[in-house]
Amino acid sequence: MKITDLIVTPIAFDDPPLLNAAGLHAPYALRIIIEVKTDENISGVGEIAGGSAALKSLQQAREFLIGMDPFERNKIKIAIEKGFENVQDTMNVGYAPKNVAKRIYSALNIALLDVCGKAVGKPVCDLLGGRVRDRIDFSAYLFYKYEGAGGKFDRGHDPDATGWHKFKENQFLTPDEVVEEAKAMCKEFGFKSLKLKGGVFEPEVESNTVIALSKAFGKGTPVRIDPNACWTLETSIKYGKILAPYLEYYEDPCKTQEAMAELGKAVSIPRATNMCTTSFEEIPSAIKLGSEDIILADPHYWGGIEATMQLGKICSVFGRGLSMHSNSHLGISLMAMAHVGVACPEISFAMDTHYPWQKDEIIKGGRIKFDDGALSVSNEPGLGVELDYEQLERLHQNYLACGYTERNDEAEMQKVIPGWTRKNHIF
Repeated sequence: MKITDLIVTPIAFDDPPLLNAAGLHAPYALRIIIEVKTDENISGVGEIAGGSAALKSLQQAREFLIGMDPFERNKIKIAIEKGFENVQDTMNVGYAPKNVAKRIYSALNIALLDVCGKAVGKPVCDLLGGRVRDRIDFSAYLFYKYEGAGGKFDRGHDPDATGWHKFKENQFLTPDEVVEEAKAMCKEFGFKSLKLKGGVFEPEVESNTVIALSKAFGKGTPVRIDPNACWTLETSIKYGKILAPYLEYYEDPCKTQEAMAELGKAVSIPRATNMCTTSFEEIPSAIKLGSEDIILADPHYWGGIEATMQLGKICSVFGRGLSMHSNSHLGISLMAMAHVGVACPEISFAMDTHYPWQKDEIIKGGRIKFDDGALSVSNEPGLGVELDYEQLERLHQNYLACGYTERNDEAEMQKVIPGWTRKNHIF
């Protein structure tokens, strides 16, 4: 089998005005959908965060793929690494790993495994060694949020929205409003744990939100907070001591491995990261310092699905827990995460997902449904999903018309608060 083509399609889909440490989500989220085609009429799909720089890199990657065997992923990885050596990523979200080759190969790896699974008639999880669990739990991902639906409605309301997708158009800016957000999301999707995206308001407000969530849902519902490194070490220690009775884990309250290590000496909460340890190269210093207890992997950044499985083994050796980070994504990414989730024995926490915040979809059959907060994977070959080309074209036209070519949460926030910068937003 040989690869004959790589098709790269940028898309934009509705994204509500969610607040985070980097600023504000734009009305449209950008993704790139890729298809790897072969001479045996088998194709595989992948999905990564969008933007003009990533789009250009993926288009350039085509020359390294044509004529390659999709089963020879090590050769393809080496070719990509050589082709993009020393190229730095420009993704403007404040924390994304800066290795372009790793990001590009991550997307290709997902699509290549989809091809290979289809070729041998096996689901991707079987190529990873098989299921160790039948289903994987996900967590309710809670945001402070302005009123509005995103997309063409932005701060308005989508007249066709119903259920959760209507409720999510409300503003969620206070502890009580976030509790109502959590109740509605958990009622719709069945999630059994909660994660609050922090780094938005004063730490006292966010601390009070965590406590309100814990009290509203009870001790049986784990709660996490992620201030995205917007708190100083001193603030992280202060509120870590306050939040210790309420948190399952404390995700990246402060910046750098050194600060997270010092935090661990002062507070008893398990510390998680997807910011200070984001690559295999950073693991030795993380182990030496003791900077975290849990790593939040992401197959879109760590080098693909197989690299995430390798990370699990390393976490096991050094006594680290493992879970999964998320970004605004659609069903291809969700199912790639689910295949890792059911196959990786080291994943011991409910995984993150932005999926409830999105309404659009580009796979046949429409949006994927959670069952009591979890997903299973079918025995269908590959990822078990196929592109809906009509919806793909619709979201591609969104991309061409929306005017966004890069994600920039800071610039979006400045439309609301002139002069706002992340640098001035450290507590």
